[in-house]
Amino acid sequence: MNFISTDKAPAAIGPYSQALSVGDMIYTSGQIPLNAYGVIVEGDVSIQTRQVLQNLSEVLKEAGSSLNKVIKTTIFLANMEDFADVNKVYAEFFGTHKPARSTVAVKTLPLKVDIEIEAIAIKG
Repeated sequence: MNFISTDKAPAAIGPYSQALSVGDMIYTSGQIPLNAYGVIVEGDVSIQTRQVLQNLSEVLKEAGSSLNKVIKTTIFLANMEDFADVNKVYAEFFGTHKPARSTVAVKTLPLKVDIEIEAIAIKG
């Protein structure tokens, strides 16, 4: 098991790692819309989603992977009415690659942001 850490994505805000790799598998922690300095990115859910996916991309890159190697994502939304806006940005990042996905409405997220996304990917 290897712990993954990059300064190109925000540091964990608790006692956990940005990601772990086990064999050829990578498991990311949920990313929220913080920039690399740990500051919340202000704006609508589209802007927040873009930051979250950029963070995931950087963590995966550090682990030797990429968004094109993601096999499953889980999206947590504070408001399910944001689903369509999130999908638009998500499609920009994933293109024709369509990993399995779950989207869940939650009461609140860390730091009261609107979105969190975690991923499972393979290396290579």
